Amino acid sequence: MPGFFLRASTPGRSLFLWLLMSSQYISKTKCDQLADFMSKMGISDDTLIEKFILGSGKGGQKVNKTSSCVYLKDTESGIEVKCQRSRSREINRYYARKELCEKIEEIKLGVKSRRQQQIEKERRRKRRRSRRQKENMLKKKHIQSEKKKLRASVSVDEGK
Repeated sequence: MPGFFLRASTPGRSLFLWLLMSSQYISKTKCDQLADFMSKMGISDDTLIEKFILGSGKGGQKVNKTSSCVYLKDTESGIEVKCQRSRSREINRYYARKELCEKIEEIKLGVKSRRQQQIEKERRRKRRRSRRQKENMLKKKHIQSEKKKLRASVSVDEGK
């Protein structure tokens, strides 16, 4: 048991990250990336409040009976995250920390997150087209249909 605490107290690593690395779900490289990201954003496990809440939604009885939903709050910034991507508590702990880091990065650096970029991309895709765009699109479709008509095979009956 003393070796457990010696390993956990390595510089730059928190107890949580060491436990996460020893789990079967998250790879060591992902844990290292998360540790670097957390240190870059100035987050340590000492400043986090972590709670496990009963899950809800898809997954049936297993999700509704177990406390696999993770609630994280950074006491310094006051940012809260709730994560229930998976049925596994360990995986949800990993993703909750990752989401917290991304939120803090958005606030500190003013960088748009991937999720925000995807939402904006979807909004642009669904946006209503202008009249000129519609006209151009219909012209191109008409030209393409004319090309296809020209490709049609010539029937023998037309020559008589």
